[in-house]
Order: sequence, then C-alpha cells, then structure tokens
Amino acid sequence: MATTAEITQSVVESLNATAFSRPFTAERAYLPIFDLGEMLNLHVTVVAAGRAVQAVSRSQIQVDHRIEVAVQQKLTGEGTADCDPLLDLVGEIADHLSGSRLSTAPEATWVKTEHAPLIAGEHLTEFRQFTSVLTVTYRTWES
Repeated sequence: MATTAEITQSVVESLNATAFSRPFTAERAYLPIFDLGEMLNLHVTVVAAGRAVQAVSRSQIQVDHRIEVAVQQKLTGEGTADCDPLLDLVGEIADHLSGSRLSTAPEATWVKTEHAPLIAGEHLTEFRQFTSVLTVTYRTWES
C-alpha cells in the first residue's frame, strides 16, 4: 500500500510529466511558504495534508489521503487580468488529477477534488499574491 508521502510524490511526478498552459515544475513540501521576493516566479507545491482511516469490514481498512496542490505567484498588474490565467491553470490541474490514476501509485484511487476558496483573499489583499489551493483525495485499502 502506498503511503501518503508516496502518493504526494506521485502527484508531483504526474504534474511534472504533463504540459499545461503555463510551464512550472511542481515540488513536494510540507509547507508552501516562500519569501515574497521569490514569488514573482510561479510556484506549484504539493503537500501531504492529512489521512482519514476507517474500518470498512472486519478485515479491511480504508485510508483517504488528502493532498493539497498550492498554486502561487506574486501579481505584477491590476485587476482580474492577472488572476484569470492563474485560475485557469488551477482548473487545468484539477481536470488532470480528477478521475485519473497515478502511474507511480496505481493502487490509489481518486475520490474527489475540492477547490474552495478559489483564491485566498488575504494573500491577494495583503501581499498582492495569487494563492489557490486544490485538495485532492485518494483512497487506498489495507487488509
């Protein structure tokens, strides 16, 4: 059975093997925190966010692995023209991960993708930084 860290790394590998509308190299980390000066470059950070374990029968345990994908970049202009392409990229990432198997963790089944809020308002107002986070859940089973 794949661990949460292994599934997180598989998400990174899947993203990096795909061509998106804006080029990036995804990285795995435990916190998507960077110096504001580094944020002029697009950052895509994949984080192991949590695990939920429950019994589904006497002999089987279901494990839900929550993986967060943070897309961040400092904005240089004003208004929606800066945010729209980045929000489109987040949608592309969500579409790519939703419903598909991870090639390096095929035992992990995609369960759901959540995208709320679309943009972190406090980052936008305080730092003029676009931050959007997807939460993707994958499920494995243990005997």
